[in-house]
Amino acid sequence: MRIIHRLGRRIQPVLKEGDVVVCPFLGAQGIKRRTAVVISTSLFHAAGADVIVAEITTQLWKGSQPTSCLLQDWLAAGLRHPSAFRSYMGTVLKTHAQIIGHLSDRDWQEVKARLRLALAVT
Repeated sequence: MRIIHRLGRRIQPVLKEGDVVVCPFLGAQGIKRRTAVVISTSLFHAAGADVIVAEITTQLWKGSQPTSCLLQDWLAAGLRHPSAFRSYMGTVLKTHAQIIGHLSDRDWQEVKARLRLALAVT
């Protein structure tokens, strides 16, 4: 885990795109702690206190949607169960996101491809 130290005090972890985190996530049933992936950039992180995340779920059938995907290297990413990425996004405070792992390069590339399908950006 990447930690910033300033004057001997432990500050918050440095979040990077592709990090797998556990954080409070607003869904249809309200807020609950969920696993998510950081999808915002270091430029976004430098500008404020928030981070943009997208849902990771163990409900694998949700991974068959066009803007979702199954994570191939879920265990290496720090996940306990086979999981899927969903293009269901939200923002959380950086201080509320606990890093548990990082997506493999092939999973991160697939997540970015699904985000391009989901969002009106290139």
